[in-house]
Amino acid sequence: MIPSRWLSALALLVLGGCTTHINAPAEPVEPKHTGFEERLNIRYSPDDWPQPLYADLYVAERESPGPAVLVVHGGGWQGRSRADMTDTARELARHGFTAMNIDYRFAPEHQYPAQLRDLQQALDWLRQYHEELSVDPQRIAGFGYSSGAHLASLLATVNSSDHPDRAPWNPDQQGLVAVVAGGLPADLRNFDSGRLLKQFLGDTREAMPERYERASPAAWVTEDTPPHFLFHGTWDDLVPVSQSKEFQQRLEAAGVDNQLMLLHGHGHVTTFLLRGGVMDEALAFLEAHTR
Repeated sequence: MIPSRWLSALALLVLGGCTTHINAPAEPVEPKHTGFEERLNIRYSPDDWPQPLYADLYVAERESPGPAVLVVHGGGWQGRSRADMTDTARELARHGFTAMNIDYRFAPEHQYPAQLRDLQQALDWLRQYHEELSVDPQRIAGFGYSSGAHLASLLATVNSSDHPDRAPWNPDQQGLVAVVAGGLPADLRNFDSGRLLKQFLGDTREAMPERYERASPAAWVTEDTPPHFLFHGTWDDLVPVSQSKEFQQRLEAAGVDNQLMLLHGHGHVTTFLLRGGVMDEALAFLEAHTR
């Protein structure tokens, strides 16, 4: 007789191998393989920034300027580190994308829009040093998971709409050209005001409805929103899968190119840890949108 724990593990593996891929391309683009150089602990924040912020750079080897990806870790806007995204950044670099894996300020000491300002600064820094890094400043994408996905998507939607937090960042500066977002909390207005959101935004949804709207990428989707590749576990009990589904529908209604991969039987953590197949599709998506 097979032990029940083995059956449970087998069921998880079977379910984990099942995905639903909405808007999958008929012929996905195959990214190129390349070498890369690591440049670690590079400060990207100015001297007068409220907190020193650092990044790890994974610079793709190439003969002419190419695409880059801003990589943003999760952690509920209040913890974890860029080390969580090291493997992702290296995988991007192996496929020809210079990856900038960044720090950002944490709540509750620093509340929104501090984290958005940090990403805007990181993007400006990447553009400032684009020649040294052999990066095409018009071909920068974003990649994040969980709260990192939220920040990457928010950065993209802020610059492609009339969002009030475009200023004082240069509103004429081109934003991200594409986003890969996993476990995305896209619409903060649809969450109960739990500890993480109150720390991040400063109070409850009822007390600060305008701030919850400002911090929700879903509230700012327009026809100019950059293409999004979304992936989400169907068993995610931290960020409901409805968040990505409804965001995908908003993108679709606005005519924005998008893909959504649903990982059946995956929760929030397992979606991040077991994302190997997702990476192949995400890399192809980025290749297609950063040519």
